[in-house]
Amino acid sequence: MARRPEAGGAVRGALALPALLALALCAPGAGGQALEWYSAVVSLQYVDRQTNRTVCSVSESGRFGDSSPKEGALGLVGVPRAGDGDPEGCAPDTRFVVPAPGGRGAAPWVALVARGGCTFKDKVLVAARSNASAVVIYNEERHGNLTGPMSHAGTGNIVVIMVSYSKGKEILDLVQKEIQVKMTIGVGTRHVQEFISGQSVVFVAIAFITMMIISLAWLIFYYIQRFLYTGSQFGSQSHRKETKKVIGQLPLHTIKHGEKGLDVDAENCAVCIENFKVKDVIRILPCKHIFHRVCIDPWLSDHHTCPMCKLDVIKALGLWGEPEAAPEVPAAEGAVAAGVSATVRSEDRSVGSPSPPPSSDPTPQCSAHPKDDAGESTALLETGRSDPQGGGPVSSLGH
Repeated sequence: MARRPEAGGAVRGALALPALLALALCAPGAGGQALEWYSAVVSLQYVDRQTNRTVCSVSESGRFGDSSPKEGALGLVGVPRAGDGDPEGCAPDTRFVVPAPGGRGAAPWVALVARGGCTFKDKVLVAARSNASAVVIYNEERHGNLTGPMSHAGTGNIVVIMVSYSKGKEILDLVQKEIQVKMTIGVGTRHVQEFISGQSVVFVAIAFITMMIISLAWLIFYYIQRFLYTGSQFGSQSHRKETKKVIGQLPLHTIKHGEKGLDVDAENCAVCIENFKVKDVIRILPCKHIFHRVCIDPWLSDHHTCPMCKLDVIKALGLWGEPEAAPEVPAAEGAVAAGVSATVRSEDRSVGSPSPPPSSDPTPQCSAHPKDDAGESTALLETGRSDPQGGGPVSSLGH
């Protein structure tokens, strides 16, 4: 019997996919390098000329460069001269303007330059040659209020931070108006940003594709097995129906009192190992072996052979395949079979009306005693005249 395919394997394969991906991400070496950076606290202090009041503002709006020392710095803000046309501070001879009092060398000062025009390293080195204590680079306008990482290896111990475009323009406008702006830079929050390395991405991608291929192959295998199982079940049901029709063509006989050639006390059914009794309905096979109908019919549906001599009953009836010669019946069995009466479905000679066919519903027990059919007449089977190939005996009517 074909085994019904189960979908549990496909479900387990689908559930195993997230587990494999999690294992790949958590495996040693799966994680990439961690990006660590610090924000910068920027404090501004200047005097408003209109109100003559000191204005102070503090915001954590800066970001330290990758190679900058993480320490504080302060000083007056200086910017490149407007006449030089180099707000980025890239030219080696760039001169910075710091509002008086003070000036270059008189007090610590912080260079404010725009992003672009050259590398971050070049900007820092130009400002460092002018004795700036720190360098503040403001971002481009297209980036809005965002800051980004800066790589400037080889610039020494000078403090370098980046501020947003709006913050840089605010400071630049004050300095260009010759207002002294004092800037204090402090260390802000430490940030750690982890990301997956390229090697891990490749590993996870390969694992994902492998699991998808395995799941797809399993699903294809499952549905093929299911299709084959459905087809075999359909064929098996059709085969059973045909077998049942063939079995129904075998002759039946109801045992009566004083049955010739059959000792009801000595003979028994080879299937249920119970003696035959009066009013038992028996089935007569082409090989002349007899059995209870309710015992032999299910047996023949599954095996198609006589339980005693292994004769293929279906082939012996000449319906499927090549007819098979009935095996020789031992003398003792032939003597019993010769005297067995078979039910002959024929017209009732006294009444002349057709008799109803015997019920084909199996009884729950082998020893059941169904009633004799109204139009059923019996005939003694003659061993020499029976035809095992045709499925029914050639008998003479007896009363």
